[in-house]
Amino acid sequence: MGRILWCTGAFATALLLAQPAGTRRISLEELHDRIEGGWAGQMIGVSFGAPTEFRFLERINEGELPKWTPGRVSNALDQDDLYVDMTFAKVLDDKGLDATTEDFGAMFREARYRLWHANLAARRALKRGVQAALAGTPKYNAHANDIDFQIESDFIGLMAPGLPRASNDLCWRAGRVMNHGDGIYGGMFVSGMYAAAFFESDPRRVVEAGLACLPPQSPYARVISDVLAWSRQHPNDWRRTWHLIEDKWNKREPCPEGANKPFNIDAKFNGAYIALGLLYGQGDFWKTLEVATRAGQDSDCNPSNACGVLGVMLGYKRIPEEWKGGIPKLADQKFNYTEFSFNSIVASTQKRAIALVERNGGRLEGQTLVVKVQSPVPAKLELWDDYGSPVERVAAADPRWRWSGVWKTPPKSNGKLASEKSAAAEIQFDGTGAIVVGPYLPTGGRADVYLDGKLDKTIDVYPDEDSTKRGESVWHAFGLKNGRHAIRLVVRGEPYSGSKGSDVGIDALVVFR
Repeated sequence: MGRILWCTGAFATALLLAQPAGTRRISLEELHDRIEGGWAGQMIGVSFGAPTEFRFLERINEGELPKWTPGRVSNALDQDDLYVDMTFAKVLDDKGLDATTEDFGAMFREARYRLWHANLAARRALKRGVQAALAGTPKYNAHANDIDFQIESDFIGLMAPGLPRASNDLCWRAGRVMNHGDGIYGGMFVSGMYAAAFFESDPRRVVEAGLACLPPQSPYARVISDVLAWSRQHPNDWRRTWHLIEDKWNKREPCPEGANKPFNIDAKFNGAYIALGLLYGQGDFWKTLEVATRAGQDSDCNPSNACGVLGVMLGYKRIPEEWKGGIPKLADQKFNYTEFSFNSIVASTQKRAIALVERNGGRLEGQTLVVKVQSPVPAKLELWDDYGSPVERVAAADPRWRWSGVWKTPPKSNGKLASEKSAAAEIQFDGTGAIVVGPYLPTGGRADVYLDGKLDKTIDVYPDEDSTKRGESVWHAFGLKNGRHAIRLVVRGEPYSGSKGSDVGIDALVVFR
């Protein structure tokens, strides 16, 4: 009770409104329908928004949205939002409800699917011997606040009807593989909304229930509190709320690709767009989908989460036929990189939901599941934002860089590339941290990086897949003493194991202060 007394505003409201109602009963038929609706909502949302993904940066998409046809839902079969989501669910099927972070990490380390951002950084770290519980931390992952776990956490909420504490526990175990702090809270927010959606028809209360799963001091919770407050002040004008989100929160994107640029893949910023879609969609499938898509940035992931949550609120049967009409035709077709089809992931999720309800004091009575509903408890506070904010991006062409040895400018690039031993790049900066930004390359090699005259680490820029990844962290360090620091990168002229060359590229330095 003390926790509620010192909370104010939207967060206090969220805690008060999300108190348990003892037990709730749900038939297995309805449970199936709601789980089915959640997976269908994700598929529709990601397929609808895919053509607009990151095409609208720092601006609302006011143009004509892509025309929907039932067959377009097949796009979902090759979306990381779903195949990563499902392979994490498979870990629980294989290892049980007590699966550990190490269990999730072991699966992820060997996954052969395409990955980006925090997911890619985590898999690289795991393959290089980093423990699963550390792979998402800023020490090893410059994408720790990115959207990755947020878009892959649906499987947790969908198996946790009325169980936000249980969903938070699972989020800590799974999300730690690729994210940290706000990056994990994004998964908790989404999962908490799913948990509430099984027994709640008001989108505002669902958003408030998701918020109640988060520590109120976290930037993520503060963003969602703002969205709730602004949507009350401007109930008929989502664009006004969008601009308020933009003005206050689009300033601290730490991702190496987005820092000091219009691109924003930060979990909390895109989470605001999920909430925007649900609050202004008011339970209408099309309105929810439209607002979450028009908001821009990661405009396939955000409507996927929003429509997934709404899909649980509505149930599959109540999703309009114009949106779900293409699903039956592919319902037994497997999602790429998984063992699951739409029908089998629904069945698997329902089985895990029953087990989780029973684990948490509920029971199965014939064809009815009796859920001992939990009140949300805010997660412990874990942040790295106090390391500083990105304040400057120093391009490779800036004269503050000093180059020695053979460095070339690749075609269609403003960066520098070297492959010969002893080629070096040096720069000084004033701040508390920095990221040397460059590409991961199929021809990626190794380099030694010196910080303030001492060898900090030997790095490599091989992505562990046969594709180039732009805007990545070649090297990074956070939490430095505020002041002048010097970086010197020296190419070793050696390929990383599996690589086709010894290239190392540098595009820019992002300075944190």
